[in-house]
Amino acid sequence: MKTLYDVQQLLKQFGIYVYIGKRLWDIEVMALELDHLRQARVVDDKTFVQAKIVLTHEHRLEEQRAKIKHQSIGGI
Repeated sequence: MKTLYDVQQLLKQFGIYVYIGKRLWDIEVMALELDHLRQARVVDDKTFVQAKIVLTHEHRLEEQRAKIKHQSIGGI
């Protein structure tokens, strides 16, 4: 599991489709859903950790993009 798409496909296997409309929020909801799947013991440790790493990485990227966008708007 290497991409956000891979995590989406994992969630889709359990009938979980996430679309809030803002990518950062989508990632956060996916992380919550993944936590619930882990608590229900339907996702193994390896898959859970890999998916969490992907989500954490994507979340950081989105925060950086938002920060850069905010700085460029503020600098006008």
